[in-house]
Amino acid sequence: MPSTSQKWGSLSFVSTLYLCPILDRLLSNVPRRWRAELRLGLQEALVNAVKHGNQLDTQKVICVHYTVTAGQYWWIIVDQGKGFDAPCGCPEPNPEITSPSEVGECGRGLYILHQIFDEVRWDRNGRELHLCKQARRWFGIPLVS
Repeated sequence: MPSTSQKWGSLSFVSTLYLCPILDRLLSNVPRRWRAELRLGLQEALVNAVKHGNQLDTQKVICVHYTVTAGQYWWIIVDQGKGFDAPCGCPEPNPEITSPSEVGECGRGLYILHQIFDEVRWDRNGRELHLCKQARRWFGIPLVS
């Protein structure tokens, strides 16, 4: 996790599924040729926050904090919902599963997140999702400190 002294960008939006301008802004510092993969992952995470976290309540807000540091792209997505507990039917990532169609309906989003991001972690009782993509794994670039 980047230090708190690291410069973070942030944006907030009401619970809506119109995510194109939000995704464009969140991906503006990502090289163009890798944006499609991260767009899919971030869209999945934001849709989950809007639909499952905030229950599509337009009185509630989604906040996203983001930064790039030492070859790592970070996004923290915070909703105002009741929190997230993975249901029993949503297993931990399994390397033997090679397609989203091999997991149940509730596991598909988690499968996508774990395939795209190097770190997927919930905090604050499941209301805050931390996502990290490391350039060295993703781009084949050595991490510079």
